[in-house]
Amino acid sequence: MAPRSHPSPGPFRAEQIPEGSPYELSNGHPVLCMPSGRRGGRSNLIGGEVLETDPAVTAAGVDVGFSMDPSHLRAPDVSVGDFSNEPGWAPGAPPLAVEYADTGQDEAELEKKIAELLGAGTRHIWVVRLVGPRRVEVHEPGKQVRLAKPGQELTAPGILKNPVPVLALYDREAAHEATLRNLLQRRGYESLEAALATAGAQGKIEGKIEGKIEGELEAARRAIFAVLKARGLEVSEPQRDQILAARDLALLDRWLVQAATASTTAKALG
Repeated sequence: MAPRSHPSPGPFRAEQIPEGSPYELSNGHPVLCMPSGRRGGRSNLIGGEVLETDPAVTAAGVDVGFSMDPSHLRAPDVSVGDFSNEPGWAPGAPPLAVEYADTGQDEAELEKKIAELLGAGTRHIWVVRLVGPRRVEVHEPGKQVRLAKPGQELTAPGILKNPVPVLALYDREAAHEATLRNLLQRRGYESLEAALATAGAQGKIEGKIEGKIEGELEAARRAIFAVLKARGLEVSEPQRDQILAARDLALLDRWLVQAATASTTAKALG
């Protein structure tokens, strides 16, 4: 189906649309954008988390409005770019945009949105299909649309450092694994194994902690501290004692995964 188009410009301009409005603009005509359902909302969050933590990304957001010109205002579900942390619409178009298509998707409107973003300079648009077999449609200027399926990876050269597993755009566990990798790389570790190896080496230099706890436990604790520090989460003395006293490797591994996404240290150790 060809995207709907408006034969003449509409009366509205991007500066007339207030922040928080449910409308986008297409050639001056308002486009009503309804809230996401539960599945779409969860997917937006975890997919955005993976992209925002990539070591090469300076800014990413959910539903950020981009004013490509005065008559257009588009807000991808997730966008990656170099926009400032200030009020108002971002100028231009994001280099990478992600759209989640779920039940009730207006396909004609989606096609028009994709065409306008690509025409304004977006280099990659990933449409994550949540209905039917999971897959991602990859749209790039001047290229045929291609499909990526679970088990495959998506790349955005010059925008992202790391490839993104298709599964990580909608599956919580896969997203957490990718996020943990990204956070460790932001601290200079290429992988969890590298972080644990470094922590183990430091443990040998500093000696064993009280009680002569085994090296694997000590390395796991140090990795937890490194991830919490990388995310700017404060560790109180009682929380530090709680981590140091733990002797269950499975528990420490769970805390390490939770530390990558929890909003507080208390939740990471829950």
